[in-house]
Formats: sequence, C-alpha cells, structure tokens
Amino acid sequence: MKDLFGNEVKRVPFKTKRIQTKCLFDDYDSFVKKFEIKKTTDDCHTPKEIYDGIKNYVVDKFSLQNNEIIRPFYPGLDYENTFYPENCVVIDNPPFSIISQIVKFYTKNDIKFFLFAPHLTLFDVFSKSNITYVVPNTYIIYENGANVKTSFVSNLYENDLKIVVDAKIYRIIEEINKKTKIKIPKYKYHNNVITVSRLANLAIKGVSFEFKINDIQGVDTLDSQKKYRKSIFGRGFFISELKAAELKAAELKAADDIIEWELSEREKEIIKKLGNNDN
Repeated sequence: MKDLFGNEVKRVPFKTKRIQTKCLFDDYDSFVKKFEIKKTTDDCHTPKEIYDGIKNYVVDKFSLQNNEIIRPFYPGLDYENTFYPENCVVIDNPPFSIISQIVKFYTKNDIKFFLFAPHLTLFDVFSKSNITYVVPNTYIIYENGANVKTSFVSNLYENDLKIVVDAKIYRIIEEINKKTKIKIPKYKYHNNVITVSRLANLAIKGVSFEFKINDIQGVDTLDSQKKYRKSIFGRGFFISELKAAELKAAELKAADDIIEWELSEREKEIIKKLGNNDN
C-alpha cells in the first residue's frame, strides 16, 4: 500500500483488535440512538423489520444458528479495524460507494458475509473471488425515505454459483413493505418562495412563465427552518407579491385536476353590491 507521495506504507492487519468493537446486532439499536448524523446516500439505515427478515432468512438458509452475526457498519466506525470473532458472519447494509472495497477486504481476510448491494450496478461489485450476486428485484424504503432498488452479494453460496435470482427474498421484502410504511414529513413553502420542484410542473403542463432579476432574491434557509437544522433543498428564491399572484394563477392553470367555476354576470353584479353601505 502507498501513501499520497508514493511511499510504501505497511497496513495494520485487521486482527490487531485496535478498536475491538463488538458489533452484535442486539446492541445495534441502542448504539445508533447515540448518533445524530445527517443522512446521505451512504447512510440509508435499514428498517429493523427489513433487516430481521433478511437476517432470519440467511441464518435459516445457510444454517448459521451457531454463528455470531455481526453488523460492523455503525455510523462513524472503521470496518477494517472492527473485531471479527472466529466463524462470525457479517449481515449488514454497507456504504454502497465503497462496497467493492469492502467485499475485497472480506474475501481477502476470509470473513463470511451477506451484504446489501446496489441493484443497478450490482455486477460492478468486485468479483475477482468466489462471490455470488443475489438478485431479488425489489425496492427497500430506508429510514431516511430513500426508495432504493436493492440486491445482495455474498460468499456463503457454493463456489460455482455466480448469480442467483432469489424470489423468496423478493416476497419477504414485499410483504414487509406492505405492512410497514416510512412516514416522511411533507413540506410546503410560502407562496412567495419558489423552488425548482415547484416550477417543474408548469412546463410539463404547457404553461410558460418568466421572472426578471428584480422579481427574485436567492435564499438558502428560511428562519423557520433553522431550529430544525433544515434548508431549502437545491436553494430557492423569494419572489415579489405580484409575481406570487401571477404564479399562483399559472399553477391553477397547470393543475389539470382542478376545475375553477366561473361566475356569471348576474353573480358578479351581486358581488359588486357587497360591502356597499348605500343599500
């Protein structure tokens, strides 16, 4: 292994137990509660129901009742320096961005694993070893709301099995998805705030709209969002009262599921008399 300057650096063997964190699943929930880390695409915590379903299936399928099942991918930990007991099996959801690196490390050190993996790039995962690609073709709704099509990689199968289409995993996950729903907060911005998402539907519906430079002012975070440590995703703009009214009218025009009832001339005459003290 070389450092940034091309010098040879000796890697510390993973069995040095430098951290020696015992990653038992029984401690996982209490451990995660200690952390409040902003979630990213590599931080999609697996719902307990989904993890339990996959774990139980793998334990039964490969007769792992006497093996220690561990989860080394706690927030902020280094999986390479985690203590791996003899005959343990890793069943976990690792960061997808470095999954090839993880698989390479486990196969090199003869650690058994069954890992969640990205579906669309599954075959890109490091394969110069006896690993099996497991394809259930199902989506998992993770705890941060990310709806990700997920597959798996493992070295628990027979050496000559390279790809397995597993309908049973599909059924397990689909049944759990039907029973459990992840509730994601829905946010609505004030009429005087625009985001890209708000404007996108206008073009689809054939409605054009324009803003001049003096109609808008950029904004990253609203004052009301600060106490929640939130911000406007992708940034937004404040817009003038006039433009806010025009935009609202354009949005009504673009909403094909809204019928606006027009007033007759008779009804308009009634309205003209309202508030008139001369009656």
